[in-house]
Amino acid sequence: MASTDIIAWITGGYGKYFLSPWCIVIVWMYKLSTIQMNEENQKNQGQSADKGNSGIKNYGWLAAAVIIAAILGGYFIFRNDIRNMDQLPDNVTLKNETTGETETIIFENPKKSAHYEGNTPSHGDKLAGVPINVVIDFNFDLASPSAISVKMNGKEYGIGETIIDTNKLSMRKKMDPDSPDGLYDVAHNACWPDGSCHDGKFQFAIDRSGAGDFADLRGQKEVMIKMKNIAFEPGEIIISPGTVVTWVQEDDAEHFVNTETHPAHTYFPAQNSRGLKLGDTFSTTFEKPGIYPYHCSAHASVMTGTILVISPEVEV
Repeated sequence: MASTDIIAWITGGYGKYFLSPWCIVIVWMYKLSTIQMNEENQKNQGQSADKGNSGIKNYGWLAAAVIIAAILGGYFIFRNDIRNMDQLPDNVTLKNETTGETETIIFENPKKSAHYEGNTPSHGDKLAGVPINVVIDFNFDLASPSAISVKMNGKEYGIGETIIDTNKLSMRKKMDPDSPDGLYDVAHNACWPDGSCHDGKFQFAIDRSGAGDFADLRGQKEVMIKMKNIAFEPGEIIISPGTVVTWVQEDDAEHFVNTETHPAHTYFPAQNSRGLKLGDTFSTTFEKPGIYPYHCSAHASVMTGTILVISPEVEV
């Protein structure tokens, strides 16, 4: 085992952030002690003690500066690494449609390209249906030849060309509605007007068995969802293509209906409402089969919902 591995083991994996800076400190402290020894030898040989003390004073400030720089350097390296570190989502189990056996899926760490903001589906999502499209958001204007690829086991399930939105801050690719259950790898190449391109990747999974927990409201022309007690009621529903969904605001607090992801709200823009006060309503029609995750942007961490659009003849 290397010395760096031992230190990392002792410090719980964080030793790497301070090992190099402290090596510098140790070297400088060694140099300082050598200087002090030389000064002592000179003093013992009859030279003035004041000269020895002044030597120590001259180098003392340098040692202190090196120690402070090492501590600050280690801190900033650690802080930047933590900012770039993503917590891996939990492993999920899926039933293999071919073999009928249950498999455990392990998500890898995603890679974020320059100016990345977010994506839908999110990395590590386990969806009960196929996304209508994969959308990636940025804080910088996109340009050709930006592209998205959605694959499982090397086979492409994205269809058509990658589309850059009119605001140039998002790009999307439609998904094959017949995409099977499993783990999907999304790779993207984000290009800027100056011709430079930057790649990134993330993963999500589809598991249609999750639809069994949804309220099946298919066959109705219009469905109502209450916004009540900081929640959507019902929160997870299945509807037929062409169904009109109306949200009714019954809380004193202002709410919103917003498509994923927060705060870009780009997955299905027709699902974005204005601020809804007590008694207000908002409606939109869902024509395309697929999954539609959404939230209230005023309470994004707790007030969420999902709509699955599935033809009535499809068994759930």
